[in-house]
Amino acid sequence: MRMMLRSIWIPLTAMLFASVALAQTRDIGTQGVPLDRIAAVVNDGVVMRSQVDEQVAAVTQRLEAQNVSLPPRSVLEKQVLDRLILQEIEEQRAKQIGLTITDEQLNAALQEIATRNKIPFDQLPNALAAQGVNYKQYREEMRKQLTLQALRERDVISRIVVTPREIDQYLAREGSAAASEEFDISHILIAVPPAATPAQIEALTRKADAIAARARAGENFAKLAIANSDSEKALEGGDLGWRKGSQLPDFILRLVTRMKPGQIGGPVRTASGFHIVRLNGRRSGAKPVYVQQVHVRHILLKPNELDDDQTIQQRLLKIRARILHGESFAGIAETTSEDPGSAPDGGDLGWVNPKIFVPEFQAAIAKLKVGEISMPFKTRYGWHIVQLLGRRTYDTSKDIQRQQAFEAIRDSKAEEDTELWLQRLRDNAYVSKRM
Repeated sequence: MRMMLRSIWIPLTAMLFASVALAQTRDIGTQGVPLDRIAAVVNDGVVMRSQVDEQVAAVTQRLEAQNVSLPPRSVLEKQVLDRLILQEIEEQRAKQIGLTITDEQLNAALQEIATRNKIPFDQLPNALAAQGVNYKQYREEMRKQLTLQALRERDVISRIVVTPREIDQYLAREGSAAASEEFDISHILIAVPPAATPAQIEALTRKADAIAARARAGENFAKLAIANSDSEKALEGGDLGWRKGSQLPDFILRLVTRMKPGQIGGPVRTASGFHIVRLNGRRSGAKPVYVQQVHVRHILLKPNELDDDQTIQQRLLKIRARILHGESFAGIAETTSEDPGSAPDGGDLGWVNPKIFVPEFQAAIAKLKVGEISMPFKTRYGWHIVQLLGRRTYDTSKDIQRQQAFEAIRDSKAEEDTELWLQRLRDNAYVSKRM
């Protein structure tokens, strides 16, 4: 759920674009004339013209507010309809496999949005109403977005494997750019169908080259993206926003690390098609991150029906005395401690930030000198004695770089795999456009 929230979080005002589609029904006027029409049949579902009109209006309003030159309405309608068709296919897929979002998950997502917008959760309905948004419809739209994100997590993200060797190769190849820089990027995808013929590929190659040339000649990139891109970000003018190097697909990162703001990169061919990139800006990112760490080991004993708290406390006092008289802490922990995670390692918890421990454990460590063993103390897990083996100030930059490299490789694979997955869903669906 944490990953899902990171992927779908947007401010309240931005949610208006996703706004709630009108019900897929027909309104009948006083003369009995249908006011709504079917825009597309998608398997056993439909996309209504009212949905298209509503989202075209929302996109138009947003682009005008951003001073982006609008393409012809027919182009906007096609892009919006294609997006709604894909959403309908994904929703049908989620329904087929029984994927649902519980009220608890939905409330957690809404709580996160309220917190990030600095709104008390119980005031969220009023805040939405002030923007003309119905709270009930907003909840259902959020449930839909969470469902689609969970579907992608299931069908795409969970299948991605990143090996330690890939991380090492990535860090050696990309160096500090992946860890320390951020890039503001816009992107156009000219999709290539999996079963494309040589003639189709040649035509799409010419199209991608022509669009890249127009962008390099100074034509508005956002307008080109809206009119031509097959990416999910087409209606946002291809805007990917500011992203850390670690969050970019590998092939895009290779491009932008060699580019200056304002330059156009590509087309680059991948399995999903041809990619054209505009670098809007770049800036320095991460600095060394230092944290305080402790190296500790402990012995845990738990009260039970036979041994109460006082008995356990006395046992630990005797164990402590044995260690102080020369017995091995690690040896006793391995045979006595009831912590299954650390007992095989002699109770060793390794180098860690003390903040990961419960307050009682933190307090016990804070009082110790290096080498000293605590008196028995109780936490919700049971009774402990702990020995402090060391303290240090640790630069986590390399750990962060490896984590960022992992995310970069995973996101790179996910970006491409998602496009291919969407193409397969689309190719396997029955779609009949009516507009």
